[in-house]
Parts: sequence; structure tokens; C-alpha cells
Amino acid sequence: MNREPVNAYDKRVPAKLAIIAGSGVYPGLLAQSATKQGVSYLFAIAFKKETDPAIERIVDDVKWLKVGQLDAALSALQESGIRQVVMVGQITPIHLFRIRPDRRMFSLLNHLSAWNAKTIFGGIANELESIGIELLPAYLFMEDAMPLAGLLTRRKPTEQEQEDIKLGFKVAKATSGLEIGQTVAVKQGTILAVEAFEGTDATILRAGRLGGAGIVVVKVAKEGHDMRFDIPVIGVNTLKSLKKVKAAVLAVEAKRTILLEREKFVSQANSMGLCLTIEELGNNNAGKS
Repeated sequence: MNREPVNAYDKRVPAKLAIIAGSGVYPGLLAQSATKQGVSYLFAIAFKKETDPAIERIVDDVKWLKVGQLDAALSALQESGIRQVVMVGQITPIHLFRIRPDRRMFSLLNHLSAWNAKTIFGGIANELESIGIELLPAYLFMEDAMPLAGLLTRRKPTEQEQEDIKLGFKVAKATSGLEIGQTVAVKQGTILAVEAFEGTDATILRAGRLGGAGIVVVKVAKEGHDMRFDIPVIGVNTLKSLKKVKAAVLAVEAKRTILLEREKFVSQANSMGLCLTIEELGNNNAGKS
């Protein structure tokens, strides 16, 4: 399988960096890491009802906007004088169908043949490029949060769970390549749920309602994914959904997944008896621990 390695990007640490900040802790953690690695000035584009207000305590300046205000976001970035930006954190999926887009965002959406992460965020990347701003890979400054293959929790998968992990990865790679989603839930060889537009947490809850306790959840990076904005991310919020359905296993792809707040995540996973395994899919060892 031919893949671009994660470290293929010629990393340059800019003096100034802009962050297009979605929801969750990811934007703040990246901002803190960027500062530690030498970025001296951070500017954030934040979104009302999405971005954690704590971002204001972490970056040097913030421009608050509503989702869909593309022209205002581009203007703010131009006025900042910053020429490198990262796009991190989620936007609640349903908001993409309920936003009130400005004229520029409306034009972008109107020219797309399909609405999904690849087309929408790819279109935004093109808009940034058109005004001389480079969209950097979302994993920059977060390399330490991308775990290598191995078992991170005390509990190992059972033989049946290993088979479910293999099946989950096979199905997730196929479906994600069709822009369906990056997460699949399995139990006893049965596919319970494939992620659609609702997102990972909703997929887990749907699988739990169907399969009950003991489900196996697999999350992958889709083939040919754009490292600027399409990287799988798991964090403590993911654990909340897994705990609610009494999931047995979470399996993700090595070096292609960002694990936020690792120590806290693993500690909580151990306390709930969850198996967290990081799999290297460049060989045939998926599901082998």
C-alpha cells in the first residue's frame, strides 16, 4: 500500500500562526504545543457555539465569527498578516446544513457537486490559497499525540474481538473511501454501524443500541485522506460514548490518528475495562496484539 509518511512534510515552524478553531480541546492543545515549539504569535478564528471560549486564554488574539462567515474569516486572516494556518477541531455536522452562509460561502457550496469533509474543507483550502495563505497539515505540532502500534491499556482483545477488529478495519477502509465515514462498530462478526454524517460519537451510541455491551469500535484514516484537515481524532469525549454503551474495544490506526490527552485517556480506559489498541495497517497484523 503506497502511503505518504506522516513526517514527509517539510516542517517549518513559523513565527506567526493562525488557527481555524473548531470544537473540543484539540485547538487549545495544538496552540500550546505550537508555542512550545517556537511559534511566537497565535491568532485564532473561532466560531460561536462551537469553539471553546478557553481559546482566548491560550492565543494572542481571537476573531469570533458564526459558522458560514467565510468572507469575514478570510478578511480577518488577511488583516492579521499571517500566511500559515492550521484547521483543527470539529464543526457540529448538522450545522453544515443549517448555517446561513455569506455570499462567498454560498458560492463555494453552490459549486460543489457533493457536500462532505473532502469537498467542503478542500474548497476552503482553495479559498485560502487564493489570498496567499497556506493551509498546513493538521498534525503539525501534534506529532507526539500520534501513537505508534501497540496495546495502550491493560486489557487485551479476546480472539473474537481480534477477528472483529480485522473485519472493522477492512470495512472502515472501504466505506471511508466512499466518503461515508471513518468509524465502524462490530460485534461477533456483525457490522452494527457505519459512520455516516452524524459523527463518531453518534455512531457509537447507535451501535450500542443495536448490539448492547461488548461492541468493538474501529476508526481509520481513509485512503488518500488530506492530512490538512481529515485526520481521525479521539479524546476523552470519545470515551464518554464508549462508556455509555459499555464498549469492549477501541482500535485505531497507528501514526494516522491523533490521541488527545493520552495519559488521561488511557487511565480512564483502564478504569472502565476498555481495550485500546493501535494497529499498523501497512502489514497483515491488524488485530494482533
